[in-house]
Amino acid sequence: MSELFLELKQAIIDGDEDIAEELSQKVIDESINPVDAVQLGLIKGIEVVGELWKAGEVFLPDVMMSAEAMKVGLGLLEPEIAKLGMSQGSAKGKLVLGTVEGDIHDIGKNITGAMFTAAGYKVFDIGTDIKAEDFVLKAQEVGADIIGASALLTTTMSAQKEIVDYLKEHNLRDQFKVFIGGGPTSQAYADEIGADGWAESADEAVALADRMLAK
Repeated sequence: MSELFLELKQAIIDGDEDIAEELSQKVIDESINPVDAVQLGLIKGIEVVGELWKAGEVFLPDVMMSAEAMKVGLGLLEPEIAKLGMSQGSAKGKLVLGTVEGDIHDIGKNITGAMFTAAGYKVFDIGTDIKAEDFVLKAQEVGADIIGASALLTTTMSAQKEIVDYLKEHNLRDQFKVFIGGGPTSQAYADEIGADGWAESADEAVALADRMLAK
C-alpha cells in the first residue's frame, strides 16, 4: 500500500494531473484510508516541490503544475474524508476557513480543511480573497468556534490582523478563536496581532484546536 502513496507523491512532484487522478481513484476503489493518501502521498509530494522551489531547482510553472495535480487528488479524496468525519458522530467543533483578501492561494487551506474534516470538525470553506467582515459574518451565521485565515503572501498577512481588529471593533472578539497560517506567518506574528493560534502544518492546527476547544 505504501507503494501507492509513493506513486501519489511522485505524481504531485511531476505535476501529472492524470496520474494523480488515477491513483486517487484507486485509493477510493480499494478502500484505502483517504487521510493517509493525502498525508503520505499528496502532502509529501507538495512538500518536496516546496523545498525544490526554495532551493531554486524548480520554477513557478512547475509549482503551479504540482498544485493543480494536488487539487485534482484532493477533489476526489476530500468527499471520502468528509464521510469519515461524519461517521465519527457529532462534530467536535465548527471551523470557518478561508484565504484572506488579496490572496488567491488555496492549497494550504484545502489541505487544512481536509484534515479538520477527517478529525471530525464541520468545516465551512469560504474560498479565497475573503474580506475580514465576510469571515466574521459566516462565523456568526454557522455558529463557528474557530475562524481559520490563511495568507501566503507577506503583502496579505495584514488582512489576518484585520479579522482580529474587526472582531474587537464589533465586540465579538470573545465569541471566536482565530487561527492563522500560511508560509510567511509565524507564532510571533500570531502573538503580535492577537490571534489565538498558529500552526505550521494542518496536523498541528487540528491538534491545537483539539486542545483549545477541550478547555
